[in-house]
Amino acid sequence: MAKSTFVQDFKAFAMRGNVLDMAVGVIIGGAFGKIVSSLVADIIMPLIGCVVGGVDFTKLSVTLKEAVGEEPAVLFNYGNFLQNLFDFIIIAFSIFIFIRLISRFHRKQEEKPAEPAAPPAPSKEEQLLTEIRDLLKEKK
Repeated sequence: MAKSTFVQDFKAFAMRGNVLDMAVGVIIGGAFGKIVSSLVADIIMPLIGCVVGGVDFTKLSVTLKEAVGEEPAVLFNYGNFLQNLFDFIIIAFSIFIFIRLISRFHRKQEEKPAEPAAPPAPSKEEQLLTEIRDLLKEKK
């Protein structure tokens, strides 16, 4: 019986709106990250490489210990770090621009003047007083 309660609790948790929203955000974020990584690796970095003389940043490294026989060399691959740093900066900048555009859109929505509301219907007392006033005008 405790097992069914656990399953029901998990189902209630997983089907909550904010959990589903988060899952969609993670999936879209992963796809967005791939797009930006491709932008950096395939478009921006080759341009930067041309400017700095054809350097491929991912292959930049410093040999800390030379290879000896079967033992491979120990490398300090700072080029991969630079590549990931560029990826991060561009992703962060892209997200900043996206959020800024959304915020600007929301501000414009809030700044739109609301249509004037129709005046409220007169209360029963006001209606009665109006009828009395009209009857008194007729008697004069």
